[in-house]
Order: sequence, then C-alpha cells, then structure tokens
Amino acid sequence: MKSNGGASPGLFRPRYAGANLGHPSSQVVFLRFFRGVAKKGQSFLLVSKMKHVIIHVGTLKVELPMKEKPDVLQGTLALMVLKTLDLLGPQHGYGIARRIEQISGDLLDVNQGTLYPLLLKLEHEGSIASQWGASENNRRARFYRLTAAGRRQLQAETRDWEQTAAIIARFFKVKTEDLA
Repeated sequence: MKSNGGASPGLFRPRYAGANLGHPSSQVVFLRFFRGVAKKGQSFLLVSKMKHVIIHVGTLKVELPMKEKPDVLQGTLALMVLKTLDLLGPQHGYGIARRIEQISGDLLDVNQGTLYPLLLKLEHEGSIASQWGASENNRRARFYRLTAAGRRQLQAETRDWEQTAAIIARFFKVKTEDLA
C-alpha cells in the first residue's frame, strides 16, 4: 500500500489545491477528501470567490453565473426594515427580507440570522410591534408593523442618511483644482 502521508488508514484527510484563473476575484480553492491514496475520478468540493460556479454532473461540466451580493452595511438594515414596513404595512420576517431584496434589485442578500435578532431589537425599542397571524400559505407567522415611535425613528434616520449621502457625494465631485 502507498503512503498516505502518515494518516491512519480509514481516516479522511483533506487535500487543498489552489488556482488563480487570471482575475483577482477568481481565486478558487479545491477541497478533496480521500481515503488513503488519491484515486482518479474523486469528487471535489469547490469553494470559490468567483462570479461563476462550476458544477460537474457526470462527465458534463456546467458553468453558471453567480450573483455577487454585497453585505448590508451595518446600521442600514434597520432603516431598510422600517422603510419596508412604512411602505408595505404589516409583514412577516420572511416577507420583509424578500421585499428588501426585491427593492434592492436583488443586489442585497438579507441573512435570516441577522434579520430576526434585529426585529427583536426594534420591537424591544418600541419601533415596531408584532402579532401572530396566518401567512399567504396559511402558516402561522409573526407579523411586524411600524409604530408611531418607529415612524419618528425612520424620519430621523432618513434625514441622517440623506445628509451622509450628500457629504459623500461632495467628495466624489471635488477636483484637485477646487482645493487650491
């Protein structure tokens, strides 16, 4: 039997091989698990920061485009939730997430693990209130609505973000000769 690099027989060992496909965002890491000695035709798990995903189906190689969605900036998700509830009225958590993604043109990906703690925080602060109800598919869901305090918070945060956006816009417009 060939050496398996000191691993005990029967143990799975990860093997890593990296590749760069000519573009800074095309870093690919292949992760291959094998028992003992590598054999031809083993499967790979592709972990990528690419804009495409490569899927091997039998002997067919399929390349599919992947959407690159940026993370939501810290502090902006609360504003988006409040504005969504202001525009659309009471919504359940999943509906809020989908509407934010839809309004962003599917450029944002709202993580459920971030959204639900935020909804609890906003409810604790009094910005939103919730009650149980039936969703579109007749499942029990908690529906959130904007409170009067939430409307005031939305107005204040909207003013703050508009002011911040105006300041940043000035930095993009300034030229060297304007500073002389």
